[in-house]
Amino acid sequence: MKQSSFDLIGDVHGCANTLEKLLLKLGYSSLGQRNGWPVYAHSDRSVIFVGDIVDRGPRIREALHLVKNMVDEGSAQCILGNHEYNAIAYTTTVPNKPEEYVRAHNSRHNRLIAETLSQFASYPEEWREFLEWFKTLPLYLEFPLFRVVHACWDTQLIAEFEQRYRSRCIDTAFVHQTLNLESLEFKLLDRLTRGTDISLPDGRKITGRDGLERSFFRTKFWADEPETYKDVVFQPDPLPDDLNHKQLSRQQKAALLSYHDSEKPVFVGHYWLQGNPKPLKPNLACLDYSAVKYGKLVCYRFDGEQILDNSKFVWVNVEPDN
Repeated sequence: MKQSSFDLIGDVHGCANTLEKLLLKLGYSSLGQRNGWPVYAHSDRSVIFVGDIVDRGPRIREALHLVKNMVDEGSAQCILGNHEYNAIAYTTTVPNKPEEYVRAHNSRHNRLIAETLSQFASYPEEWREFLEWFKTLPLYLEFPLFRVVHACWDTQLIAEFEQRYRSRCIDTAFVHQTLNLESLEFKLLDRLTRGTDISLPDGRKITGRDGLERSFFRTKFWADEPETYKDVVFQPDPLPDDLNHKQLSRQQKAALLSYHDSEKPVFVGHYWLQGNPKPLKPNLACLDYSAVKYGKLVCYRFDGEQILDNSKFVWVNVEPDN
């Protein structure tokens, strides 16, 4: 198999039926079943999933089995998304406080994982096995010709992480370290799986279409010479009109990342885009097109090109059967 022939697939979020449709459209075929679930492979290509297989959708358990079977077969790789990490942290107790969890069991967090827990309610041992499997998923992948991360490529944090850790995966000790918000572990996990953001001024909050209230907005990690909030905002929900033209402060500009056109291509998910897929920059593509919200489950067929091509996107529109 050519090491440059990869099919990168965006956030699945439990849309197992759509995932199977996309795999078939891409020319993958079933090799049979493993543990009662199908195994898909391609004769000369392989898949990379950008994370967020769990939560929200109607067939989370099925989607996890499909993805894990492909990983076990060697026909796919999968990185850790923020929703997989959330599941790990939600089920990991705080040291010496067995009644508390790294990810607090509050109303917001309970709501986000509720669909996943519901679908695994009758399969507790399977759920425990998947939680352990999540810890084997790398935080990012880097190849000679491209990179993959769930939300944000931060060269400096990744370099610090690689100096300290031999593995790109996390374990329970790593999760415990994220309780310290000043730790490398928290900063790395937060940056790579959730991206960058800017706090809203004057204590303001906005309510997104997902019903969640936020005091910050997500930002691009690749903006070139931004001046205003509008130049960096990157999320499905628009900013209030009066904030779009607010000037970025010197401190905010200094804290922003950039991803130069000379860097190798990077692929991300996470951001709930809409419309027809296209590169965000010549060397950057987001593959999350809101599949679980009846958007598109998107793939980019990468063959080593260093300038990304609109024609290499393939997708399936998500129908009610998901």
